[in-house]
Amino acid sequence: MTHRGPDDDRLLRLSLVAVWLTTAAVSLVELNGQSRQVLADAGVASPAWLVQGLIVGSAVADLLVGVALWRWPGRTSYVAALALMAAMTLAATALQPSLWLHPLGPLLKNLPIAAVLWHLIRRATP
Repeated sequence: MTHRGPDDDRLLRLSLVAVWLTTAAVSLVELNGQSRQVLADAGVASPAWLVQGLIVGSAVADLLVGVALWRWPGRTSYVAALALMAAMTLAATALQPSLWLHPLGPLLKNLPIAAVLWHLIRRATP
């Protein structure tokens, strides 16, 4: 059996940092494009201030979690990331359950992300 050590955990953590920071950046770059369309497809198209607030607020949350995972790795950051991912997944499921059947798996990908976070939580020092 191969021993998995801190370098393996670091690689897992940095891959999650990339996911969260890239998601934040893309959400803002696509503020008036795909980001807005995702909400419109879910039936949230107005008022404009609400749509923009949801997109920017979600991007800021993603940014904060990405930075926390990068700068302060540990149980608190991992639990925060898992909680944010779970909340976003539940919200997306309520608004657009068909995303679970999407060929690119925008919600299905959250299952392995949750497994990685759970692994990191279990291995983190209190």
